[in-house]
Amino acid sequence: MGSSETVGSVEIVTDPAHGGRWTSLHSGAREWLWRREGTGREHVSPGDAFVDAGGLEECVPTVRGTPDHGDAWSRAWTSEGDGTESVRCERFSLTRTVGSAHEGARGDYVLAADPGFRFVWAAHALLDLSERATLHLPESADTRLYPSANGPWTEGSWPAPRGARLDRFGPDDGTAVGAVVDASRACVHDDEDRLAFSLEADGQPLSIAVWRNLGGFPVTGPYRSTGVEPMLGRVFDLAEAGPGDAARVPASGELRWRLTVSADCTC
Repeated sequence: MGSSETVGSVEIVTDPAHGGRWTSLHSGAREWLWRREGTGREHVSPGDAFVDAGGLEECVPTVRGTPDHGDAWSRAWTSEGDGTESVRCERFSLTRTVGSAHEGARGDYVLAADPGFRFVWAAHALLDLSERATLHLPESADTRLYPSANGPWTEGSWPAPRGARLDRFGPDDGTAVGAVVDASRACVHDDEDRLAFSLEADGQPLSIAVWRNLGGFPVTGPYRSTGVEPMLGRVFDLAEAGPGDAARVPASGELRWRLTVSADCTC
């Protein structure tokens, strides 16, 4: 059974039994999350290859790498009531509480692990966007561009690192690129609709990841999927994280952060 929380103008539905995935992010008359049907996602277990069902995945302790898309998506979460759900993995536990914010909804997170534990977390939101959609992030923000689905990054500035303009999604053109932008807030415009993400975490590296797959991935049976992903950390793969590129659990053994989602963009 899914868990539904309506907070202000935003409704969030999650599926704790199947990885804690957000299956709906609804605002006004708009459903924002893209989904794939018939993927067999309900039959996965830890150690299985990632199954892309769309929605918003809680990717932790990595996005790429091992395990692919992290260790939480393949495990059943426990619903504790009042919008709180949690999952226990081998080296950490993660608790998420969905509640109201001034202009929408917020997710309050607590990750418990040994002090010094390093990780990357992403709210891996795949959005159902038209060809006219645009993404607004701070102009000239430092950007790591991943010019292929699985390759290394190069560095540049938003919105066109190395000349590849990423703030417009456009029609399918057979490309698939990713990026990690040094920013804590992002706003999506799609015709008259607006969706904003804002991330807060004291003393941790914050970023917004972008996944712009316009029919270029995977090699066999490519499809369109476009992601805007608030992150703790500055790399997709934890194994590639240098100093300052990953979140770190403090001496208390708990790290807290907040993700706010709203339909009100000021950008």
